[in-house]
Order: sequence, then C-alpha cells, then structure tokens
Amino acid sequence: MATFLYRLGRLAFRRRGGVALMWLAVLAAVGLGALRAPGASDEEFSMPGIESQKAYDLMQERFPGAAADGATARIVFVAPDGQKVTATAHKKAIEEAVDALGDGSQVAGVADPFTAKAVSEDGSTAYATVTYKVKSSEVTDASRTALEKAADQAREAGLTVEAGGSAMDSGGGPGGVAEIIGISVAALVLLVTFGSLAAAGLPLLTAILGVGVSMFTIAVLADTLGLSTSTGTLAMMLGLAVGIDYALFVVSRYREERAKGHAPEEAAGLAVGTAGSAVVFAGLTVVIALAGLTVVGIPMLTKMGLTAAGAVVVAVVIALTVVPALLGFWPNAVLSGAVRKQGRFRFKKAAGRSGDDNRGTRWARFVLRRPIPVLLLGVVGLGALAIPMTQLELGMPGDEAKSTSTTERRAYDALAEGFGPGFNGPLTIVVDAKGAGDAKAAVNTINRRIADTKGIVSVATPHFDDAGDTAVFTATPSTSPTDEQTKTLVKTIRGERPAIETAAGASYEVTGTTALNIDIAAKVQGALVPYLITVVGLAVVLLLVVFRSVLVPLKAALGFLLSVLAALGAVVLVFQQGHGAGVFGVEQTGPIMSLMPIFLVGIVFGLAMDYEVFLVSRMREAYVHGEPAERAVVSGFRHSARVVVAAALIMIAVFAGFIGESDSMIKMIGFGMATAVLLDAFVVRMALVPAVLALLGDRAWWLPKWLDRLLPRVDVEGEALTRRPADATDRPSDPDPTPDEPVEARV
Repeated sequence: MATFLYRLGRLAFRRRGGVALMWLAVLAAVGLGALRAPGASDEEFSMPGIESQKAYDLMQERFPGAAADGATARIVFVAPDGQKVTATAHKKAIEEAVDALGDGSQVAGVADPFTAKAVSEDGSTAYATVTYKVKSSEVTDASRTALEKAADQAREAGLTVEAGGSAMDSGGGPGGVAEIIGISVAALVLLVTFGSLAAAGLPLLTAILGVGVSMFTIAVLADTLGLSTSTGTLAMMLGLAVGIDYALFVVSRYREERAKGHAPEEAAGLAVGTAGSAVVFAGLTVVIALAGLTVVGIPMLTKMGLTAAGAVVVAVVIALTVVPALLGFWPNAVLSGAVRKQGRFRFKKAAGRSGDDNRGTRWARFVLRRPIPVLLLGVVGLGALAIPMTQLELGMPGDEAKSTSTTERRAYDALAEGFGPGFNGPLTIVVDAKGAGDAKAAVNTINRRIADTKGIVSVATPHFDDAGDTAVFTATPSTSPTDEQTKTLVKTIRGERPAIETAAGASYEVTGTTALNIDIAAKVQGALVPYLITVVGLAVVLLLVVFRSVLVPLKAALGFLLSVLAALGAVVLVFQQGHGAGVFGVEQTGPIMSLMPIFLVGIVFGLAMDYEVFLVSRMREAYVHGEPAERAVVSGFRHSARVVVAAALIMIAVFAGFIGESDSMIKMIGFGMATAVLLDAFVVRMALVPAVLALLGDRAWWLPKWLDRLLPRVDVEGEALTRRPADATDRPSDPDPTPDEPVEARV
C-alpha cells in the first residue's frame, strides 16, 4: 500500500493543476445538482420493533389523518395569586386572545379553554391549543410574532401567559457561534503548530472542500434515499473534524521529509506513502464505527451513520490527492517562517540525539522511566470517573430541561403546577377491539381497569374510529414524564395486559411521547453492548493487520473503553446528578438523552482510533526500521505527539463551543464529546499508551508465526519505500529556488 500511495502522492504533486480542476469540477457538479434536487424531507422519527411504534402505526392505519403532522402550540394562561381565570375580566381577556390567535393565515384552528374543558380544578390555570396547517419547520416568524402579540394582549389584563409546543421550535440548535469558535481555535492551533499561515490554512481549506462535496452529495441523494434534513448533521461535524486531522498529518510528514533534504515532489510522495497509509486505516476505523450504527436498529441513526461514513471516505481521498496537489502549487510556503527566511540549509542527520528533543520526547522519556505509577494513576483516575456511569438513566428530555428563561420551560412548569406533573406526558392507549363481541364494552373495560391502576390520576373518554372497532384514550400519570415512577407505571400497565385483555376480550398497546421515550431508552440501552462488541471487534481486527501485533490492538480497544466510560461518567455526574452543573450553565438535571451514549461511542471511537494510528504507526515504523522498543516509543512521540495534541485541541475546542448553547441536549453533547476527546488524547494516548508499551517492551510487537502468515501485509510503516534503489527520485520537480537544498532548521 505504501508504494501505491507514494506513487499517488507524486502523481498528484506533478499533475496538481488537473487534480485541482477535477475536484473543483466535482464540487461544482454536486453543488448544481443540490440546487436542482428536491428538498430533503422532515422524516418522522421511527423505531421499528417497539410497542409504542406499533401502536402509533395502528393509529395511522385505523385513524387516517388523525395523526396529522401539523405544528401545535399550547398557550398557558395563569391568573394572579388568589384569583381565577374564570373571573369576568380574565375570561374576557383569554377569549379575546383566542380570537386573535385564530386570525393567522397558517392557523387551522384554536381550542377555546372554556369550551374544551382546559381549565384546572382550582381555576388558576387554563390553556388554549393552536393547531397549524403546516409542519413546525414551516411555521413562519410572522406566525410566531402573531402568537406573541396575542399573548401580550392577555398579559396587559394582568395574566401570566407562556407558550409551548412544536410550533415554538424555530429550528433550535447552534446558531453558528460554536462553529465559528471551533474554526477560529483550529486556525490558531494550526498556526502555532506549523508556524506558517499556508500550513495552517491548507488543512482548513481541504476540510471545507471535503465537507462541501459531502453535504452537496447528501442533498442530491436526499430525495432518492429518503434522507431527512437532520441526516447530514453528523456528516458535517465528522467531515470537518477528520478532514482537518488527515490533512494535518500529511502536511506534518511533508515538512518532516523536506527537513531530511528531499525535493518537494519526493517529500510529497513519501508523506502520502507513509502518513497517507495511516490516514487510510484511521479512516477505515471511523467508517467501521459509523457503519456499525446499523446495529442499533434505528433508521435515522443508520442513515446518519452511513452518510457520515461517506463524508469520512471523501476526507480520506482528499487528503491523499488534494493535499499533495496543493503542496505542488506552494511547496515551500508550508514550511515554517524561520526555514523560509534562512534560504539555504544543511540537514543535521544525527537523528535521535538530544538536539532532536522536543516536548514530546521529553514527556515520553518521563513516562518510560515511571511506567507503573503513570499507568496506575491513569487507570484509577479514569475508573473513578467512570463509576457514576453505573447509575446512567436514559430518557428524552423535553421542555422541562430547557432554561427557565425560555417561555417553553415556563409553560411546562405552569401546566405541571396547575394540572399535575403528569399532564405534560400523558399515555396514549390504543385499543384494538376487532373480533370482540361488543367493542364498546371491551374498550370501556380496558378504560376502567387502567383508570384503577395506581399512579393514574385520570383517563379520557375513548374516541372510536369510523368502523367502531378501534379506540384511543389518554391516561394521565401522577408523576412527570421523566420520573422513574412513570417508567414503572408504563411497565405495570403493560405487565397487567394479559389479565385485562382476557377480561375485556380485546387487545391494547401503550404509546404517546412518554411511552415512546421510555421504549427508545430501553432499546438503545440494549443495543449499546452489541454495538460496542461489533465496532471494537472489527477495529481490533483492522489494527491487527495495521500493526501486526496482538497486544497493541487490544491495548487500543481497552484504552478507548476506559476513556468513553469515564466520559459517560462525567456526563452523568454533571447533567444527571448535578455536580458542577452551575459551572456549565445546566439549570435542570435529569435523564441523559437516549441517543447520547451511541453518538459518544461512535464519534469518539473514530477520533480515538485516529490518534492511536497516528501515534503508534510512527512507533511501529521506527521499530521495523531497527530501533529498540523503548527508543521507538520516543521516536513516535518525537514525530507525532505535536500533531496528535494539535488535532485533539482542535476537536476539544469545536465540541466545547457547544457547551455555551442554551439547548440542554446540545450542551450535553458538546460536554460529552469534549470530555471524551480530552481523556482519550491526553490520558490514554499520551500517558497510558507509552506506559503499557514500556512495560511490554519487544513483546508489544509479538505476533504468532501462523497468524503472521495469514494476515495480509499492508506496509503502513513504509518499509518498502526505504528499499527503493537510489535513483533519480529526488530530482527537483518545482521551479522554486533551492528546492533540493537540505534543511537544518525545524520545519
């Protein structure tokens, strides 16, 4: 592989104009295609195989059009202390507000609280439900402004008015600040790392090109493959992340080869042949992690994983072709400023002597002298941080997790206070009475038995379909949607099903947002272990081929498990248990978002294996070329530690930027990702890896002879390149001044 990539790198360098034009043509083609392609749909979230989804599907079948996807808003009116909304003045103000709410062009209808019996028992609170003709993503700012004006009209009468519901969701998510912070920090880190504006800008430029190609391609295929507007989110995040990492690694190796006195074209070929091999296998591990999301069984996650895997493949190909092509245009511009100013240099070949020391080598020697204390401190620290993970509770936080500064959160609290905590998450019971002798009697029996269940405060009157053999009614719990008692209640209702169905002669299923979230959490929790086994198992096999070692891949996998469990423990500690919540602006603790562990494992596993391959491949290269085991570790840190640290700092900055967002779920994802990268890069890869390798010595690279014969040889360390005959490979291929002059200074 190294030889093939070496030739590819030289070809891209020589044919730089053609390579650049080809990629620009690809970008233009998919860009034009994206402009002409039908827009991506707002795909409904579905979870095959769970009861709440089956019940929802039955409702869709028996009540066609009832589960319309139009947006809704719930306007909550609260009377001043000691007063009631039914008082003449307050009632008049509410009715006037309801009339104003119905005037909007997108409004389908408004339910008056006094006729819809939407007034609390104590008369302190009432709510009006506004139904829109369009989806929540299509509700215009003008419609939301009209809603706010109607609310202000009621506030002038002395009422407290808040609004919640899907119509209030204006798209959410980061407003671009996090991305700006991340890219700014990335540029600063790259500039400090390379000491050259061109070297710092090249990885950013190629990463943006890769993201552009990937996102336009996703847009082109969206209608054909049924991709939703959210499918490309993960692809954009990871495409930018690995795009910077991979280009960073190739550019760094190019500078190193120039420092050894190689001509620009030869240096580009060697960089792609060696660093490019590591990039290919690092990319494969990320693709494995993302494609493994299919194991979870959630269609949305499967599509997100596969599209993100495609973005990673694009990033790999760009690193192998566009990066050497751009180096061909500016072969000396990516060198450090000190090197460019001095003009002619002579390379000092005493590799490995103290003069070649940098912070990476000094740190490696520190760990090599004290491997056991470093190993114990790292493992115990990560283990202690992982302990809270044993108390992980999954759920899908809603408006209750938003900041109290938002009207949605205040509306949620007002409804919970006026109607009870379970009002915000009623259970929907779908009764299938087909085949029952008396469908109405069967439904009433089920309705009555569920009403008698401990933990249910009220049930609604059943609503029948046109055929009269299917009914739907809601049951309101006494506890909030995210309360553990609500989860127990759902299990109880389902557990009593055999006896109730026997008595009624009809079947029923439980759905609704609360039940759906409980089912999703259970399914994700059950899929987490198989997902880990699948992804880690395949990655171990791949790393076995790359490093030709049994122990190094196992060490890599165990290190990843330690870092990801510790990161999950930190998330539980802050967002579920509330320790240090104020520091990160967390106003409401509760269950961890159901999909959070899967996202964390998938994304961080890919980045962790990037760092592992980048760092250990240089150690393997030094070892194969004859260096003793301990010295090979030092060599690996000499050449790769700075690159790995820079890549990790960039990712930490990108993810940490999301902690400042007001949305609790985005805040949680940003905190979890930043913590995981921090722990994996700086504790596992920078401390535990050299400590373990120091203790293992030559045994770290042990491989049974029978396995050595079976495994394909991919030559990721570029051994074949060192055996090439000393021909004219180093002839200058660029008109820049003194391209063949060896370089003495740090490049």
